[in-house]
Amino acid sequence: MTRAMHVMAGVLLDARGHVLLAQRPPGKHLAGLWEFPGGKLDADETAVAGLVRELREELGIEAEVGEPLIRVPWRYGDRSLLLDARVVRSWQGEPMSLDGQALQWRDPAAVDLAMLSPADRPILRALQLPARYPITPADVSVEAFEAWRLLLLEAIEHGLRLVLLRFPLWAPEQVRELAAAVLPVARERGAQLLLSGDVAGALALGHGVGVQLKALQLTSLHERPLPWEQLVGASCHDQTELARASAWADFATLSPVSSTATHPAATPLGWPVFQSMVEAAAVPVYALGGMTAADAEVARRAGGQGVAGIRGFW
Repeated sequence: MTRAMHVMAGVLLDARGHVLLAQRPPGKHLAGLWEFPGGKLDADETAVAGLVRELREELGIEAEVGEPLIRVPWRYGDRSLLLDARVVRSWQGEPMSLDGQALQWRDPAAVDLAMLSPADRPILRALQLPARYPITPADVSVEAFEAWRLLLLEAIEHGLRLVLLRFPLWAPEQVRELAAAVLPVARERGAQLLLSGDVAGALALGHGVGVQLKALQLTSLHERPLPWEQLVGASCHDQTELARASAWADFATLSPVSSTATHPAATPLGWPVFQSMVEAAAVPVYALGGMTAADAEVARRAGGQGVAGIRGFW
């Protein structure tokens, strides 16, 4: 089996939080699409040294490479690559085009994923997504509608940026009504509301509302169910489901990582298995099951985007 080409990508962030994108020049594969600057590692070159060299050759800067963001395994036809993205917040010199490529600084939240090369889209999503993904409790009755409307508004005002509205005791129309009531403030603050399995509801509500697909829904997909500007998450429990999520979703949850009161009979994956599955996934992955907000850094060290959860998040 041919070894995947190891390619480094530098996610350069300036003081405003804007990110640098480079356009692939005419004559190259995927010409006209945009990507994160970087390039292929030389033989026996470390990831950090290779990225520093590539950014020097491509942009004329001396970079201080920061933390890993995401590693994206990808295939273009018969060619396999591993796109290894690292955050860069500090450098010497002014980035300039030395390879004939156009450059632009963009707010990550305003970048259209369709303009990026396919392998670079998960990098942008990892940059856009927060480290914590709260899920509403399953035992909430519809009588608590107003209480949850106020709770969600308060949470968004205090920094909540991603939440799954999962109310199995409610009719889908009632969940949509709650999302619609919170949506104006969510849009203003840049927060994303996700509906559980309700693609039609997300389409009806539009920008700012996405969907968390159930594992069974993944098996019947033949195309992305929502426009690029609406998030698609996927609930996964094994490598096969993660592979399907990588084809159609922006991110996935993988569970159960630890023992959980919600599913006490389920066998936990544990962090080593979680890490091995994440390494093979081409989307950001949240650890779910027995998580608290304080576990986000553990998940990051295992290659995940962060943590998702219910009881430890409200």
